[in-house]
Amino acid sequence: MPWNEPGGSDKNPWGNKGNKGNKGNKGKSSGSSKGKGTADIEDITRKMNEKLGGLFGNKKSGGKGSEGPSGSALGLIGIALLGAWLATGFYTVDAPENGVEFRFGAFHRLTEPGWHWKFPTPVDSVEKVNIQEQRQVNDRMHMLTQDENIIDLSVSAQYKIKNIKDYLFNVYLPDSQANKSRGTIFQVMRSALREVAGRNTLDSILTENRSTIAIDTRTHMQVVLDKYGTGLEVIKVNLDDATVPQEVKEAFDDVIRAQEDMARYKHEAEAYAEAVVPVAVGKASRLLEAAEAYKGQMVSQAEGDASRFSQLMTEYQKAPKVTRNRLYLETIESVYENSTKVMVDTKSGNNLLYLPLNQLKSGATPEAASTTFNPATSGAIEALRNQRKQQGQLRSSVREGR
Repeated sequence: MPWNEPGGSDKNPWGNKGNKGNKGNKGKSSGSSKGKGTADIEDITRKMNEKLGGLFGNKKSGGKGSEGPSGSALGLIGIALLGAWLATGFYTVDAPENGVEFRFGAFHRLTEPGWHWKFPTPVDSVEKVNIQEQRQVNDRMHMLTQDENIIDLSVSAQYKIKNIKDYLFNVYLPDSQANKSRGTIFQVMRSALREVAGRNTLDSILTENRSTIAIDTRTHMQVVLDKYGTGLEVIKVNLDDATVPQEVKEAFDDVIRAQEDMARYKHEAEAYAEAVVPVAVGKASRLLEAAEAYKGQMVSQAEGDASRFSQLMTEYQKAPKVTRNRLYLETIESVYENSTKVMVDTKSGNNLLYLPLNQLKSGATPEAASTTFNPATSGAIEALRNQRKQQGQLRSSVREGR
């Protein structure tokens, strides 16, 4: 049962320690137990204060304490505080970063990745910058072309930091991650793109010069950024989209389709030319070779004819009559050799002969024609053979008479 309940035992934990044998005064002791408990708490608090005061040099002299910490205690406390302050100067730089130390707000040095130490705040401070991060800025805007047309261009630029000191000290807000439109590189990109677009026509931007515009914009941006000393390097510029205003978009789409058709027809014509021209060149080469061969043949034949005429002239001067007869016979022979001759002996009989003159004139030999002739034509063929034989004998006798 608790000590302070009615009827319970009077076991006050704060008092009655010295009145255990005084049972007759139990009522009085219970009435004064509360005051004695408070005095004991004050006594405990006083003793603790005396111990702490002794640690800091508070010593009693005749019941009076001389306040003030000792020199050794102050030295230990000062060393501990100094060590804790210096320990706050350690910092770490990650692999893709570089650290920039400032001493009283001015540039002090650059630090590589790893553990480093600096004078703690407020002497030194450090700022870590990621130099390997590829950052990006983009924009979409209307601009005027060389031929005074309006075009809508969407462009994006990728860049990184190449010089930390220039990036932090030379230009105010070289780039702003919170609001990119406030960054210097954003304004430089807009200015460079406007200048490049102003040197090109609308058709060239929409068709063949899109890649060239991106390259020229990157070059111009880098020149301006280096001139300003921003410490930034432009890696790549992409011309994401190039369109005309919506009011004239349909007409320009027709123009683009027409240009694409023109390019396709041009390629088809070039392919056809590549297929036809070699054949024509081959034919021309063969014609030239044939002409050269014909030329050589005609020249040789003319030279031979001239040589024979000279020889014939010599023979004619020696024997004019014989030479004239020989020339006549040779001429008649050459004429008869190139013509079809049909001779009919009417004295061979009274029968009517059927001769296929059309077959004879077409070049068929008498032997071949005889297979289709009527048997009644055999006498005419035999007479024709005899006539040719007599002509041959006559020519032989003429040659012998020469």
